[in-house]
Amino acid sequence: MSGAVSPAAVQAPAGPPPQVVALQLMTGFWVTQAMNIVCRLGVPDALAAGPRTAEELAPQVHAHAASLYRIMRSLASVGVFTIDGQRRFGLTPVGETLRSDVPGSMRHFASFIGEPGHWQAWGSMLGAVQSGQDAFTVVHGQGFFQYAQAHPQFDKVFNAAMTSFSAMDGHAILASYDFSGVRTLVDVGGGQGLLLATLLQAHAHTQGILFDQPHVVEQAVPALDSRCQRVGGDFFQSVPAGGDVYILKTIIHDWPDEACVKILKNCAAALPAGGRVLVVDQVVPPDNSPSFARFLDLEMMVMTQGGRERTEAEFADLFAQSGLRLQRVIPTPGPHCILEAVRD
Repeated sequence: MSGAVSPAAVQAPAGPPPQVVALQLMTGFWVTQAMNIVCRLGVPDALAAGPRTAEELAPQVHAHAASLYRIMRSLASVGVFTIDGQRRFGLTPVGETLRSDVPGSMRHFASFIGEPGHWQAWGSMLGAVQSGQDAFTVVHGQGFFQYAQAHPQFDKVFNAAMTSFSAMDGHAILASYDFSGVRTLVDVGGGQGLLLATLLQAHAHTQGILFDQPHVVEQAVPALDSRCQRVGGDFFQSVPAGGDVYILKTIIHDWPDEACVKILKNCAAALPAGGRVLVVDQVVPPDNSPSFARFLDLEMMVMTQGGRERTEAEFADLFAQSGLRLQRVIPTPGPHCILEAVRD
């Protein structure tokens, strides 16, 4: 029996080797581009009627069949598609979210992540870390929002991506905050208005004001044609009066502190007695627990001139500088929190 090893002494490995984990992490961008490509080609929409082979799909989505098979096979391995013994691909629940015609569709966001203007900025992240300047400006010679205004196609893809996020967030916000007593809700920086439309549809007595740059509010969703004003302007100058609640979803994280204070001061100035400001953003946890907010913070570092994700304490300080007081932080079923502030 000398040299024998009992079964009890043999331990199964706790997980993949560290090198494999590192490899999986560093090649995440392969999945990013694969998802971007199938969304741009319209593959998830083409699979809505049921499973099909790459050869059947290729003519419809204008792709090379063998190449399409390889990219779909890869995405099947990470849960985007199913694949059967006849090499027919179908949609998983994750793949369903990439269709253009489903509630909460993420197709446009996947397209934005792979948009060349966005992708190139991430490729220059090293310079941003070394210099402290955002990579987007270094690559494109102008800030993100200036670039978007000068490049209509990029702006269209970006606004559609933000609308897709609002489709995901709207019901999470409704489930987490009581809007029943709100008479007039002002959506500051509300984009194409999907969030506001979602909130108004749930509260028939509430009026709305959609406020954003003039060329953005012109693209507002048709659901806002009743019970809502569309107002174009600059939130660094002022915001529309007349609301009892002002909501800013994923606006504050785009800007450095001094710019945020300007926006919030303008909201505070417009507040009536008893009015509230709701900031909907991700909140960085104080500990090292897993949080998407930490990686979204890198997106802000790459793409914006001083934007970032913040902790609860940092939000409280912004509100205090703006004449507001953080009253409570409300988690939602989605990735964002609702930070409710009132005027001091």
